[in-house]
Amino acid sequence: MTRETASHFSLQQGPSADEAQLSGMLTIYTVTRAQTALEALKPGDVAQIDLSSLTRLDTAGAWSLITLKNRFAQSDQPLQFVGVSDKAASLLDSVARALPEPEPPSAHKMSFAAWLDRFGHNVFSGLMFLRALTGYLGIFLHRLARALCHPSEFRMTSLVHHCEEVGLRAVPIVALMAFLIGVVLAFQGSTQLRQFGAEVFVVDLIAISILRELGILLTAIIVAGRTASAFTAAIGSMKMREEIDAMRTLGLDPGMNLFVPRILALLIMLPILGLIANVAGLFGGALMAWIDLGISPAMFQTRLVEGTSVDHVFVGLVKAPVFALIIGVVGCHAGMQVQSNAESLGRMTSSAVVTAIFAVIVADAVFSIFFARIGI
Repeated sequence: MTRETASHFSLQQGPSADEAQLSGMLTIYTVTRAQTALEALKPGDVAQIDLSSLTRLDTAGAWSLITLKNRFAQSDQPLQFVGVSDKAASLLDSVARALPEPEPPSAHKMSFAAWLDRFGHNVFSGLMFLRALTGYLGIFLHRLARALCHPSEFRMTSLVHHCEEVGLRAVPIVALMAFLIGVVLAFQGSTQLRQFGAEVFVVDLIAISILRELGILLTAIIVAGRTASAFTAAIGSMKMREEIDAMRTLGLDPGMNLFVPRILALLIMLPILGLIANVAGLFGGALMAWIDLGISPAMFQTRLVEGTSVDHVFVGLVKAPVFALIIGVVGCHAGMQVQSNAESLGRMTSSAVVTAIFAVIVADAVFSIFFARIGI
């Protein structure tokens, strides 16, 4: 069969005004041209199509005919195929059954009962999530107590490794972030306070903001982004490769070997990172105050010591262990929820970062309200 013969197709007017006739071959070679001709047919102008003159029909041609029939049906103008051979009828039926059915559009309006059911389901899921996190916190505390009673079971090498990963490698980004925050606070504060001739109070603004809130909060957010994702990825990868099941088979406790070193490293290193952030933030604020306001480092130091209470340092650093527990528990819990596929690993890693940052901000708000109520 030549290419010219295979591409022969025509659409003609039938004996009656509401009838069209197809002739030639309606195959993959002619379906593009045939589709253009069939789309020109309007519902109501044609009621039936004669297929008796078709010499060949394949699935591509059957698809074009079924698509045309469905388009007419949507306009309440049924279209019939006449002169169809048994083989062509069977092919048309097979293609019609194989076409996907469009999903019905979802209702935009939700009934009160459906809304209440969805709300209750979300609340229950949230409570179960908090319950799971509390369980993992209990596992950590239990394994930590067991390590204190049986020091031989504790993995000191793993703790040192995670202290380096969590703390030492985070020092540059934490210090740079705090330094820039101090610069911004000093610049914005001086711009506003200059209007009232109170530029010297920019020292109090910088000190209280960084020591009490921003230093440890932004440090915890950065650590949450780095560490929660790292914990989830590491433990999740072990879960995917069934290494955790192998550990249990060998009699090794995942809580003792995976959770305790990671969370304990956070507990040790996050307060240290908070101190580094405080020093870097004060240095950045002092540098900007010197450049923009002419406040010398000696004057900045004097005003800092005289006008800033040590309570602000205490308020900031007392949050660090709580933030560390939140980040560590969330990261370890998310890692243990990873299934045996890469999509689950990516989803849980993203979820761990978002959950850890959100929980840290909520905990900071609770601390702020608590310290305000007790007058610190």
